[in-house]
Amino acid sequence: MANIKSAKKRINVIETKTLRNKMIKSKVKTLVKKVEAAVAANDKAAASTALKDAVVEINKATSKGIFHKNTAARKVSRLTKAVNAIA
Repeated sequence: MANIKSAKKRINVIETKTLRNKMIKSKVKTLVKKVEAAVAANDKAAASTALKDAVVEINKATSKGIFHKNTAARKVSRLTKAVNAIA
């Protein structure tokens, strides 16, 4: 356990940031699942609206440093391809 005041503060700050990152990652995962569910149901309208929401959240997470930019681009690309594949 840390004895120095600054080390104790870093532990608290890291805990706070970890919680924030977990919340944002969880939100992204939920939105991705909504897109995938709409694609599985062949619902083009629902899939495209869910895709818009998911892309916004993925981009926000990327700008906050939670996802690497290439990871975000890959996620968006795969979701977009899946939605566009619906006839």
